[in-house]
Amino acid sequence: MTELSEALAAFSDWLGYGHGERAAAWLQRLEVNRPELDIFRAVAAPPCAAYVPRAAPLAPARGAGPGIARGLRDDAPAALERARGRADLNAFTWLAQSASPHAGGFLAGVPVAVKDLMGVHGVPMSGGSRAIDREPAAEDAEVVARLKRAGAVVIGLANLHEVAYGITSDNPYFGRVVNPAAPGRIPGGSSGGSAAAIAAGIVEIAVGTDTAGSIRIPAACCGVAGFKPSYDAVPRSGVLDLAPTLDHVGPLGASVEACATMFAAMLDFPAVPAWRFDSLAGRTVATLGGYFEQPLDAEVRAALQEAARAVAADGGCVMARRIEGVELAPAIQLNTIAPEATTVHAERLAARGADYGEDVRVRLEAGHFLPGHWYVKAQRLRTRLVQAIDDAFGDADFLLCATLRAPAPPVGATRVEIEGAPYALHTAVTQLTMPFNLSGLPAVSIPWKCSRDGVPVSLQVVGRRGHDWATLAAAERLEAGAPWSRR
Repeated sequence: MTELSEALAAFSDWLGYGHGERAAAWLQRLEVNRPELDIFRAVAAPPCAAYVPRAAPLAPARGAGPGIARGLRDDAPAALERARGRADLNAFTWLAQSASPHAGGFLAGVPVAVKDLMGVHGVPMSGGSRAIDREPAAEDAEVVARLKRAGAVVIGLANLHEVAYGITSDNPYFGRVVNPAAPGRIPGGSSGGSAAAIAAGIVEIAVGTDTAGSIRIPAACCGVAGFKPSYDAVPRSGVLDLAPTLDHVGPLGASVEACATMFAAMLDFPAVPAWRFDSLAGRTVATLGGYFEQPLDAEVRAALQEAARAVAADGGCVMARRIEGVELAPAIQLNTIAPEATTVHAERLAARGADYGEDVRVRLEAGHFLPGHWYVKAQRLRTRLVQAIDDAFGDADFLLCATLRAPAPPVGATRVEIEGAPYALHTAVTQLTMPFNLSGLPAVSIPWKCSRDGVPVSLQVVGRRGHDWATLAAAERLEAGAPWSRR
């Protein structure tokens, strides 16, 4: 190990980065990901083109029922007071001094929290990091501009895992985000502040980003709804990149309906379209086995079984499916996100490395040591995986799986025990969400019930590429049958 540390230090010097005194930390971080690296090293690259993510045209919303939302609270000044009263949650990095409603639009006066990763005109964006100069944004990110046009009022910037590169939202500069649903458990990340603000009743809607599950994971941990749309359905202009081929912008909400209403605004629609289903009759939901159910916490497994019965009770057809080769997803994800994130932050890392928190800094630095041809290999493997996911639908309309392998882990945990075996924290938390970042498919996380310990247990509904409205509609039908909704 000493020789390897010395080799990393020498290679870093050769790259021009230096900081060889940190080689032991780099090696320790790479050891955390040894399972993914070993798997990746052993598999051959398939003879296909590298994957290039592209935005898919959205299928129109054609669900039955009224398109007008039943209403979100238009109480921005009260929401701002609620936010000030819950400073203990560390849910915000910045709060507005006042909250004046915008005229017009179907979100007129509705308060929204925006993840501190995107431009809000006149407000300093930090990305949750001291490495980013907090200059007031010259203009709104496009998604923020669209929300404002719909009448939404930005009451604050939501705290996050630094630069969105992590899943605990334990921010070294703005404080650890507290999970209102289960204070001793992580709130998830990286959009932890967005989820916490909803779970605490401060706002009903918030903006998040999702690169490996960063909307759906905090939604699951905090017991709210979270929607990752199809890749680039919502524009990323004005949003700080983490890994551009994996990044998605989307809504978190107190319900699927709240997410759908916000999604309409994010698409710059003049009104909420008709999107709901009257039932799941005539629609097929495939429950995912194999990788997606081995391992699973017993209460999560029971929730999936209950949800399958709820689908059938609502008139839907239930079948079982597996995705061929999906066990490679963590290795493909690592060899995609690490080089992309390091590329995004390379210049800032070289100039201001000490201004990053240690956990994010070492991950960004470790990206220097993954070979470039591994990135190309990962994208070729990704092409095959995306095809396998598409094939898994068959004649099914939607896929169903857990959001997390186990309920939100305790604060400070580095490992999680599932079915009697220990797993690294990132393994337990991200493995079931990341395949749908790699594939860019729409996915919704909904809370199903509470565990015996009072921790949310959430499930994930995944739709076909571009079928975002139908995916929301199916998730809402499942949400209506969930024990969580009857609490």
